[in-house]
Amino acid sequence: MIHNATIDQQVNHRSIRKFKDQQLTEEQLTTLYTVFQHTATSLFMQNATLLHITNETKRAKIRELCGQKYVGAQGDLFIFVVDLYRNQQIRRQLGKDDGRLHTTDIFFQGLDDTLLAWQNVANAVESMGLGYVPLGTINDHPLAMLDILDLPKLTFPALGMQVGVPDQEPQLKPRLPLEFTTFENEYPRDFAVDSLKDYDQVVTTYYDLRDTNKRIDSFTKQITGEKLNTKAIDRDELPELLHKQELCLDWKLN
Repeated sequence: MIHNATIDQQVNHRSIRKFKDQQLTEEQLTTLYTVFQHTATSLFMQNATLLHITNETKRAKIRELCGQKYVGAQGDLFIFVVDLYRNQQIRRQLGKDDGRLHTTDIFFQGLDDTLLAWQNVANAVESMGLGYVPLGTINDHPLAMLDILDLPKLTFPALGMQVGVPDQEPQLKPRLPLEFTTFENEYPRDFAVDSLKDYDQVVTTYYDLRDTNKRIDSFTKQITGEKLNTKAIDRDELPELLHKQELCLDWKLN
């Protein structure tokens, strides 16, 4: 395996959930904005927007919806938004209709742009000696979050990121061995759950060392447990939210 500063940083990534009580500097913010700006974009549509949430009332409401005490607390809170509204306005103000902007195809192009930008910013954050944690929880209660963010039609909050100066050094979380996730040319269908026995033990040991007072099971027990059990949750509102935002209108809901 090749080693350099960038690769070593990526393979040793740890999510940071405790930050020192200080904000990013203007120079740091400008750097992250510029990295965001220069991310690859599908068809040069530039379908992504970055929200820096500084309003304390909004931060508190977002923290409550996410159910995580570090969200919008110490450090800086960012929301990465799929943004087709801007291009809609360009078309309308220049005498064109909305064209394909309401299709699932264009939404996914915007989602690709937004997630690429998210990872670009994440890499830049760590390169500056800062830390971050991804916030998929911004869509745990999607309709309520949309009200808080007050986003226009044709936008969608895809992913959040809490950034700051790390105030912890968590262990490196063990990932699935490459033999289960990387293949040549074809996807193998001969997967056997028993082959994960050794990895299950590694994961169990990791959690035992991290928190001896809180039992968290092996990988396979997590996958067969509450996380994926059939139940109704607010995230099931995501298709409704997309249609409310006039996105993916060619995708019919049941």
